[in-house]
Amino acid sequence: MTRTRPVVAYGLIVLVGIAAFLYPFWVPRTALPNNAHSGDAPLVAAVVGVLVLTAIALEVRRGTMNGATVALLGVLSATAGLMRLLSLPGGGNGIFFVVVLAGAAFGPRFGLLLGLCAMAVSAVITGGVGPWLPFQMLALGWMGGSAGLIGQMTRHLRPGAEVAVLVVFGWGWAFVYGAIMNLWFWPFVIGQGPLAWHPGLSAADILHRYWSFYVVTSLGWDAAGAVTNGVLIALTGLPLLRSMRRFADRLEPVTEFAAEPSLA
Repeated sequence: MTRTRPVVAYGLIVLVGIAAFLYPFWVPRTALPNNAHSGDAPLVAAVVGVLVLTAIALEVRRGTMNGATVALLGVLSATAGLMRLLSLPGGGNGIFFVVVLAGAAFGPRFGLLLGLCAMAVSAVITGGVGPWLPFQMLALGWMGGSAGLIGQMTRHLRPGAEVAVLVVFGWGWAFVYGAIMNLWFWPFVIGQGPLAWHPGLSAADILHRYWSFYVVTSLGWDAAGAVTNGVLIALTGLPLLRSMRRFADRLEPVTEFAAEPSLA
């Protein structure tokens, strides 16, 4: 039971996020507020926050996280949040490459938590708190979690080859992140034009309209950010990944506490 509880918490974070992004497509248009997620964003943020704290508490109780791991999560969250202050060419910033490399080094669960916490910290630092914040947190958390899965598959490659894979991953996730984030407001765009969503469209029409909307509004911006992500990972990947992996190895082996077997 102690093994499955953290997994359930992480699964609920993912499911709550998917539901928060997609529910506007299944409710009547008249039920949606005039401003995108103006009413439910605090609830989404609260639910995600409780699940994050629950996941960390369960990991600590299970023994798969300890004081050093929690402290590391805090330090990396603050570091990534501060990196968002950097204005880089193409409108990019430094938060993404830190989350990608740390996720690859420490695994999918740590990467998911780091993405969520780093975006929350960055919002406080930059004053970017608004109804978009829980959706930014979820999207960045998914980036960190998927980076952890990639890291598990590439950790046995030569360092240069692993960094090359992460460069491609970071480049591609810039587009994925932008496409995900557009969903937080696109269903609320009023209009019957060729780029707007309205009830009654088929799945094919929805995908076609959304792709057209994404190309017109976000593709160029995300392409510039993708180059920034790839360059930062290429330049820093070898030393940072080596250092973080060394620290991750020092945190292992992890002790899992189990109940004493009954003698009855």
